[in-house]
Amino acid sequence: MQRELTEVPDVGPRPAPEAALPEHFDVVIVGAGISGVGAAYHLKKQCPDKSFVALEAQKSFGGTWWTHRYPGIRSDSDLHTFGYRFKPWTGPPIATAAEILAYMGEVIEENDLARHIRYRHKIVTAHWSSEEGLWWLLARCTDTGEERAFTAGFLWMCQGYYRHWQGYLPQWPAMETFKGRLVHSETWPEHLDYRAKKVVVIGSGATAATIIPAIADACAHVTMLQRSPTFFIAGRNAIDLAETLRQLQVDEAWIHEIVRRKILFDQDHFTRRCVQEPDVVAKELIGVVRNCLGPDYDVERHFTPTYRPWRQRIAFIPDADLFKAIAAGKASVVTDEIERFNAGGMVLKSGKELEADIVVAATGFNISILGDIDFVIDGRPLVFHDSVTYRGMMFTGLPNLAWVFGYFRASWTLRADLVADFVCRLLQHMDRIGASKVTVALRPQDRDMPLLPWIDPENFNPGYITRAIHLLPKRGDKPEWQHNQDYWSEKDEIPAIDLSDGAFVYA
Repeated sequence: MQRELTEVPDVGPRPAPEAALPEHFDVVIVGAGISGVGAAYHLKKQCPDKSFVALEAQKSFGGTWWTHRYPGIRSDSDLHTFGYRFKPWTGPPIATAAEILAYMGEVIEENDLARHIRYRHKIVTAHWSSEEGLWWLLARCTDTGEERAFTAGFLWMCQGYYRHWQGYLPQWPAMETFKGRLVHSETWPEHLDYRAKKVVVIGSGATAATIIPAIADACAHVTMLQRSPTFFIAGRNAIDLAETLRQLQVDEAWIHEIVRRKILFDQDHFTRRCVQEPDVVAKELIGVVRNCLGPDYDVERHFTPTYRPWRQRIAFIPDADLFKAIAAGKASVVTDEIERFNAGGMVLKSGKELEADIVVAATGFNISILGDIDFVIDGRPLVFHDSVTYRGMMFTGLPNLAWVFGYFRASWTLRADLVADFVCRLLQHMDRIGASKVTVALRPQDRDMPLLPWIDPENFNPGYITRAIHLLPKRGDKPEWQHNQDYWSEKDEIPAIDLSDGAFVYA
């Protein structure tokens, strides 16, 4: 069996930061994906006196949109809200990776951000020194192996939340007996030839729903093998309101803002309905699938989930392409579990055998906790899960650090923009009061507060979160000490944060 599943970068030994002469910046941004490029823009606009650099481990910007190479790679959020608030999106709402990269490239070029980005710089250690009031960072150049050191007054973590080089792969019995090719969507081989091959895609999320229609025409047949059904939203890959406004020759900046507001209004309404009338929403979503696949298709078995809508992310299927491939007989769905692999494919728990020349594991992510960087605070290794989060952005015991973790039920970038405003305002506040250090800490009234897992599994429970919940910080039972997934409340709450509140400790 040939496997292209895990390609962990060889960073070698990790010497102390003092091993190299450091280069200093007021702010170091970790990553040049959608969050890092946005952070660089906001920092340059809102804090023009601050020196900064973005350190990116890959050889180009883009993050997910650079590392994901599987066929059909596209957004599963609309670009009117996944795009930045300051840069109008003029294309179709669901965009390809190439279109998103082009958009990000324009942001970099238009705002002269390229000179602030260092590519192939993987941070391996981050040491905080209270005595010096600095972060000491050691980065390794992934092309030359050269070590470079940096110091920073503030560390802005924009590295995303999963390991780009290592997808999650369950270990099924007898995998080694399979004579075909087993690949993971996270590390798609560059020259994988699936033409006229029998392909099984394991998984039912957005990745599987993207790959299957992209390869269905070329394969002999492609099968989606899922343990349980997933909710999908199918619709035309266009926004009627945007098209009407363009016909009226409205300025693109106005269109961007109007369409964003309309989409966010509709999403808020839909999200509330998922909680208040989940059975009605489920019936509507499943009804669309039934209309696509016809009355004779077993929608109850293959497309009727057991959980309420939005307990897991709902993928948008543009122009119903997945369902069209199934209806045309080019793709099929099997709802079952793998008992074991064999030479020609796999045996399912029902006893059925699936033949495959290629098996694609679209089985999800492994979370990258703080970029898998070795953090040390005043000589002591950081135990991240012992900290408590302040609104999912800062953490007790972690000075001068903010983390961007976006929304599950709305576009990631909406929160990246909000966090950017907060960080810039915090840096300005520190300058005004003459502080060089800020840490969040539980106030006296918070110390008896119950500490809970990072996110309520009854609210949202994708596999990559539940597998890593023991590694993530705690939350409290008060709004300040939680990672809120509600953009529609945070858009007002985060700008209103009182930076003089006792939760912020300055020095």
